[in-house]
Amino acid sequence: MRNQLIYVFLILCLFAGSLFVALPIDHPVWLEEGLAPGVDTQRDIRELTLGLDLKGGTQVLLEAEISEDQPLPEDALNSAKIIVEQRVNGLGLAEPTVQLQGERRMIVELPGVKNPDQAIETIRSTGQLEFVDLGGLPVRPDDFINTTNRPDAVAALQEAVAAGEAAPQSIPFPDETFETIMTGDILQAVVATQDEFSFWQIQFDLKGESSGDFFAYTRDNIGEVLAIILDGRVLSTPVINAAINDNGVITGDFSQDEAESLAIQMRYGALPIPLEVVDVRTIGASLGQDSIDRSLQAGIVGGALVLIFMVLLYRLPGLLATVALAIYVTLNLAMYKLMPVTLTLPGIAGFILSIGMAVDANILIFERMKEELRNGRSLRLAVETGFSRAWPAIRDGNLSTLISCAVLYWFGNNFGASVVKGFAITLSVGVLLSMFTAVFVTRTFMRGFLSSQGERLLGSRGLLGY
Repeated sequence: MRNQLIYVFLILCLFAGSLFVALPIDHPVWLEEGLAPGVDTQRDIRELTLGLDLKGGTQVLLEAEISEDQPLPEDALNSAKIIVEQRVNGLGLAEPTVQLQGERRMIVELPGVKNPDQAIETIRSTGQLEFVDLGGLPVRPDDFINTTNRPDAVAALQEAVAAGEAAPQSIPFPDETFETIMTGDILQAVVATQDEFSFWQIQFDLKGESSGDFFAYTRDNIGEVLAIILDGRVLSTPVINAAINDNGVITGDFSQDEAESLAIQMRYGALPIPLEVVDVRTIGASLGQDSIDRSLQAGIVGGALVLIFMVLLYRLPGLLATVALAIYVTLNLAMYKLMPVTLTLPGIAGFILSIGMAVDANILIFERMKEELRNGRSLRLAVETGFSRAWPAIRDGNLSTLISCAVLYWFGNNFGASVVKGFAITLSVGVLLSMFTAVFVTRTFMRGFLSSQGERLLGSRGLLGY
């Protein structure tokens, strides 16, 4: 009796803790760090992480802009993925995802992005920043020029214009190649700020090993123009007024979005390969909210029907299983927050399917119990035998489901099918938790009632549903 009370108490404590995590309330920072060690505390643990189809946002399909008959450099796409992830995280979005699709493509999901065009440009831009000596030639901002670091910039632009992929730009010196003095690799601590006149600019610090060379060049060229180039386009043409030693400022006619985008590109470095946008898919926030509302309605109706079915058919055991099911749902929601799981419509489908499997496990157990009771077994023995005989079927069925989930997860992870991946994650989490609630929680509740009521329940056929 005492052991059963201890188990019930532990289950209730677990339920209370998971409910506290699952509810959309403020949590102390120390508690968030304790519940989810290693998770960025800037992530709002009050809310579930929603995918594009529920929250709205933009999905971008990128492809390496290299001829298909030309092999990609080793690990080039993986390196590009890391840089794209850093850039996307720099946009300040909640739970963006970047994953590879095949050998040449990459999928970027940006939930809740407010300026998709600027975000896409931030992601796909090669980000090759250069400080270039113009040699006294009249080059202006927004002109395109060739540099010693990127001698094909003008040719690449002309090809893009001819293919209708870019607008015509000013090319004042198509046959000239200007000398690159330094690249963006010498910069660190890059940040977009406003000057005293509220114009946006980019402040940067120089890396220690490069500051000496940059200082020497600027000291010897005071009064000359040092152009700042990004991917062949002239950002600004400032005049060197004094030697630059440790830090500097890039000025230009920047909007806030442009300045922040440029700062992100400079901060995380250039892409090892150029990327082109193959497809863009945008989902409105209102459509996502409608999906959430409909999913909640379906969940409430389905849960109510399951509750009615279990109570009518199995009476007291069904009621106890319903309580265990409520604990199961709460544990799932808490796990989704702590992992965290990005919840999508297929993910919700996996969650609902796992609820059905949890109910199915209880049905197997209760039917075994009813068989034992009809055969004249005592209630205590019927409960223990019902659980022990139903367990192999529950174990094997759930194990086969977990194997299927592993295959689906591998497929989604390797082929960029995030929809399949989300379904596999929520279903596998649900299956694992369902084995805990069906076998341990429901069994503990049944044993608790046996300890308190004993064999008096045996004569109550209506209460036991057999």
